[in-house]
Amino acid sequence: MIFNSETMNLHFKNALAYLTFKEFEKIDFINHAFSTRLGGVSSGEFTSMNMSFGRGDNDENVHENYRRLCAAIGTEYYNLVASSQDHNTFVRRVTKSERGIGIYRPKDMESVDGLITNESGVALVTYFADCTPVMLADTKNHAIGSCHAGWRGTVGEIAGITVKRMTEEFGTDPADIRAAIGPAISKCCYEVDEPVAKRFVDLGLNTEKIVFPKGNGKYMIDLLETNKQLLMREGVRESNITVSDVCTRCNHDLIWSHRATNGKRGGMCAVLEIV
Repeated sequence: MIFNSETMNLHFKNALAYLTFKEFEKIDFINHAFSTRLGGVSSGEFTSMNMSFGRGDNDENVHENYRRLCAAIGTEYYNLVASSQDHNTFVRRVTKSERGIGIYRPKDMESVDGLITNESGVALVTYFADCTPVMLADTKNHAIGSCHAGWRGTVGEIAGITVKRMTEEFGTDPADIRAAIGPAISKCCYEVDEPVAKRFVDLGLNTEKIVFPKGNGKYMIDLLETNKQLLMREGVRESNITVSDVCTRCNHDLIWSHRATNGKRGGMCAVLEIV
């Protein structure tokens, strides 16, 4: 396995591997990580670091994977609170009272694709296996947000909605936000048909950087650039946005990719916490 990235660092804790953004490592009030498929206890098609419940893996394996990840990155298992994703755009504010939901406590809501908080000791968990992670940190008011942007969430502008919710709930000025986007399936590997491509064109962004015609009604789409432009439209400074150069499909020996495995896979998670 060869890992080469200008934006992310690969860390090993014994056999467990996880990723961090180089720019987010410089923010002193947060802890963050992006899991890989290495270092867990799951087996079969979930080998070995599966972070997703409900895909057929044994739940206790997933719990143990979370315990190992938390130990590696220096957060508490009992601080975790998870989204309940279904490719929509609802963003939920969570507090210490919601810790455990979606992990060791039952889900109490459906259709939650984004989480925000301004409380320390609340570790936001969102899930991925090609879709785009968007992590946000308000460096002035010490608030954070994490959302899941598949193509439906992206064209639904969940990245911008998360910024707006942080502004409403915490008084965040978008100019104070530092953002990290990815890893996700990149424009080299993300092919869609014309109806999906049209949804991206209709966003009114700089389409030349997002939609690339291939012919025969097929297009390559840049999900990461789309989310970057959506954040900028809400006032996040371009200089404060880091876009991952790690494609999930190209690196499927390290990180889970739905397309590379034809859906026979585990899942990864992004963890973001105020410390």
